[in-house]
Amino acid sequence: MEIRLQAVDIHKTFILHLQGGKRLNVLKRVDLTVEAGECVALTGPSGIGKSTFLKILYGNYKPDSGRVLIYHLGQWINTVEAEPYQILDIRRSTIGYVSQFLRVIPRVPAIEIVMEPLQRLGLSVQECRVRAEELLRRLNLSESLWTVSPTTFSGGEQQRVNLARSLIYPYSILLLDEPTASLDEKNRAIVVQLIQEAKRRGTAVVGVFHDRTVREALATRYFNLSMEESG
Repeated sequence: MEIRLQAVDIHKTFILHLQGGKRLNVLKRVDLTVEAGECVALTGPSGIGKSTFLKILYGNYKPDSGRVLIYHLGQWINTVEAEPYQILDIRRSTIGYVSQFLRVIPRVPAIEIVMEPLQRLGLSVQECRVRAEELLRRLNLSESLWTVSPTTFSGGEQQRVNLARSLIYPYSILLLDEPTASLDEKNRAIVVQLIQEAKRRGTAVVGVFHDRTVREALATRYFNLSMEESG
């Protein structure tokens, strides 16, 4: 299989300024290689750094040291040293990210939020809308909500918009931080189906799944951060 993502010797420390500059060692000597079509489930106790590691892979956090190598348009890019425009380009067409919370601009309708990743790539408005509608239907988001801002939605409704936005484009890498949080059993099953479809297309998935049923349905293997000498 083809390697899509590599994290090499990742270290991350936070300085707690409100606690007298105390240093909190979160990640230490973390190495991970992810191939196309596999799903790596991050495990370990709460506070071990699972969400932090995902944010480092996505480029939201910069590690103290180490490399994050992303296979993007035929070449390897170390996002730790990449320019901001390179990070944005990678996010447009190579790596998708589902966070625990949906952050959107107020007053923007849900369907436009879902369409946006495709519009950035130059697809027609009509094609973007057709794909967005299909995905929102699969995720059981009421059509009456499509033209409403998700800022008014319940947690489960917001999460479905969040998922639709990240799954509408066939990214080669997907980072998932509790993708089924706030969802009922029926919609959790649909999300599992969508992620399994992405895996079959060759998407490399790294995720945090606290729901055991979801984790067991998706994970190709487990990666325990507490065994990677994480503090």
